[in-house]
Amino acid sequence: MSGKHVAKDQPATFEFNAVNQKRIQEILKKYPTERKKSAVMPLLDLAQRQHDNWIPNAAIKKIGEILEVPYIKVYEVATFYTMYNLAPVDRKSTRLNSSHQIISYAVFCLKK
Repeated sequence: MSGKHVAKDQPATFEFNAVNQKRIQEILKKYPTERKKSAVMPLLDLAQRQHDNWIPNAAIKKIGEILEVPYIKVYEVATFYTMYNLAPVDRKSTRLNSSHQIISYAVFCLKK
């Protein structure tokens, strides 16, 4: 069982925006059709970047639909890797533990 905190307050739906839908198509082109489930990590990253640095359950379900895999397969990846947040992150007490999070946080600070 993952020790990750999953947000109790979840949005009912999630849709990738137009820019990310184009990115998804570009990402999927990098994988053979029968191996498109391998794109799970890049799609989780897109969802997290789009949704204020955390991934709601609805986004995990949407990624499963896109990749034609069960929700639980996407959820397993999201809970295994520390770079994915399943709940809103408190910006004041964020522990930066990967280069992705450091870059995301730097971009966030620069936009202030």
